[in-house]
Amino acid sequence: MRLSLRFVLPLLLVLAGIAYAVAPLVDKLTLGWFVRDIEIRATLIASTIQEPLQEQLLAGRKAKTKDFFNRIAENERLYAVGYCADPTGTVLASRSFPAEISCANLYRWEGAANHLLPSALGPLHVSIKPMTSDITATGRLIVVHDMSFVTRRSEETKRYLFYLFMALGAVVSLITVIIAQLSWRGWMAGMRSLLRGEGILRKPEQEEKQQPPSPPGFKPIARDLQRLIHELESETRARDESQVTWTPEALRAILRGELSGEDVIVVSNREPYSHQRRGERIEVQRPASGLVTALEPIMRACSGTWIAHGSGSADHDVVDKNDCVAVPPDKPAYQLRRVWLTAEEEAGYYYGFANEGLWPLCHIAHVRPTFRSSDWAQYVAVNRKFAKAVVSESKTKDPIVLVQDYHLALLPQMIREALPNATIITFWHIPWPNPESFAICPWREEVLAGLLGSSILGFHTQFHCNNFVDTVDRFLEARVDRESFNVSFGGKSTAVRRYPISIAWPPDAEMMQKPVPECRSNIRHVNDLPQEHKIGVGVDRLDYTKGIVERFRAIERLLELNPDWIGRFTFIQIAAPTRSGIDEYQHHEVQVRAMAARINARFGRQGPPPIVLKVEHHEPQEVYEYFRAADLCFVSSLHDGMNLVAKEFVGARDDERGVLILSEFTGAARELPEALIVNPYDSDQCAAALHLALTMSANEQRDRMRLMRGLVAEFNVFRWAGRMLLDAAAMRRRSRLTDKPGTSNL
Repeated sequence: MRLSLRFVLPLLLVLAGIAYAVAPLVDKLTLGWFVRDIEIRATLIASTIQEPLQEQLLAGRKAKTKDFFNRIAENERLYAVGYCADPTGTVLASRSFPAEISCANLYRWEGAANHLLPSALGPLHVSIKPMTSDITATGRLIVVHDMSFVTRRSEETKRYLFYLFMALGAVVSLITVIIAQLSWRGWMAGMRSLLRGEGILRKPEQEEKQQPPSPPGFKPIARDLQRLIHELESETRARDESQVTWTPEALRAILRGELSGEDVIVVSNREPYSHQRRGERIEVQRPASGLVTALEPIMRACSGTWIAHGSGSADHDVVDKNDCVAVPPDKPAYQLRRVWLTAEEEAGYYYGFANEGLWPLCHIAHVRPTFRSSDWAQYVAVNRKFAKAVVSESKTKDPIVLVQDYHLALLPQMIREALPNATIITFWHIPWPNPESFAICPWREEVLAGLLGSSILGFHTQFHCNNFVDTVDRFLEARVDRESFNVSFGGKSTAVRRYPISIAWPPDAEMMQKPVPECRSNIRHVNDLPQEHKIGVGVDRLDYTKGIVERFRAIERLLELNPDWIGRFTFIQIAAPTRSGIDEYQHHEVQVRAMAARINARFGRQGPPPIVLKVEHHEPQEVYEYFRAADLCFVSSLHDGMNLVAKEFVGARDDERGVLILSEFTGAARELPEALIVNPYDSDQCAAALHLALTMSANEQRDRMRLMRGLVAEFNVFRWAGRMLLDAAAMRRRSRLTDKPGTSNL
């Protein structure tokens, strides 16, 4: 053993030296790759913004140009953008533009290979791109990229190289030690046999009966080494998630590799498929819901169980004895378990506490929330009913449960009480208000405690995460770690994380099979509009938070300011009926219908109506046909967690045409800056955006849509789910390691 150690220790030291010797070469190569990529990106940015920039400069709108640069500079890794018209001028730039760069030294730098500037955040890379045009003088666009990520990647590369060489050294050392031990024992056994007169002509009697067993002392070492390698591989996969092409296959691979054999359960109020009776027939219907749109592709990939409220008129008729039905109907991929609610339970839990209380409380739409103790009692009872369904559907004692939205705020804690080892991921799909607003809820402590039964609690934006942590800090005796965003409450820790939701990519081929020209022709024909008629589209539930009234006011203002669009532009509003049992929603529908009728009476006397209102359910294929046929899509939500309609419109436009007008009060506005971002309360601004969208050139439409489609493709719903499941897998590994007998937490 001493001889083996004399070999092992020098080998490990040599390998460590090699790792550190190789690291600078790897740094140099990766720096060259990153610089090349940044130069390519800078060239693409220059070519993309050249036309709109020249228009701004010709119009003399310096303030608008600076705002334009500020929006571009919000992009990831893009530090600043500036423009120099000539060497004697001043730089027209975004807010964060480095003071060291002036037009005078800029022209001296031009032609050199690279420019790196130091800063507090790390090195900055400066790209200088000439901007030429037939109508303006030659200028220089300066694109400054933040290179601090190169330093982080370099440190990670060095660490991984060190781990790799150490693991290699450990493996080689282990093999060497085993061979040395076996050789030594074999040589000693041979000498003993030789002294006894054995081994020359025949084998020892003991070897004739059985082979010598493997040395038992090395089994623990081998197990620990295997565990170490597996942990390193898992951590590497988790850190390199940005390099994964997120598809259903990639998600299934994660489930097999990270969560092999795990029990995955989704719980939501709304079901992905409902069965409705139409006379003697039973029809399958997909509800209009962003939650369902996002989660349904995930369940197809996971093949787990989805628990939801069975609300269809024929739902009872199609389930088995366990209240389950296989879905999708055409190609079953997972089980739908239905929970049955009485009329009283639905009125108190769904219409009452959830949608007259929590919904207006969390949305800044200026509707007063209503809280009743009877509604709260039903809310508690229904959450407990869902908890029992989760326990009955769990195949193991530690399932992974994905709880969805504000209807089930108490469910995580109830599951935790019944299944202490479960990994519970709760996603809150709507905004989370500030502590002052949430204080209105009479049962605020109970709601917070229920959510903190989660292992992971997800929101769309970091702003909502901050609001939640502030609310917990205000109202509960909990330990809040603002650096890691972990909350410790009742002896359990909850990780509060940002997971921006998205849509499936690529969109379902069935949705995209009809060509865009055919969609344009069909939609205009169905709505009795001329073939060259301009149309806009809005797709929403008939909810007061969606800003449909404000949208109609903007259309009215457009026609007042630009009468040329009268008879040439029609806005088609698809409004799915929702929560019709609540007075506020009934009043809202009356208001929407009345406003559409008034605007049509005012501007639609001599031609097509300005507004076509369709208060009815539309299947996804029909909605996508409207998306593909429209010249613009207007999303004017007054307050929204994300709004997937915006991303669906972008996903539907494989022709790279169409303009998205997007409310600044949606989570999607933070991800899609290439849309026309508006304040839905500002009718004049929205009218100007409508006019700009209707007159936008095909080239600008293409450039904007191409950038948005690239982002939606990269940050799709499979990445959203994959990130949550990867975090859950890492949490389960740590839990199993720390819960082993003899393991202590230091």
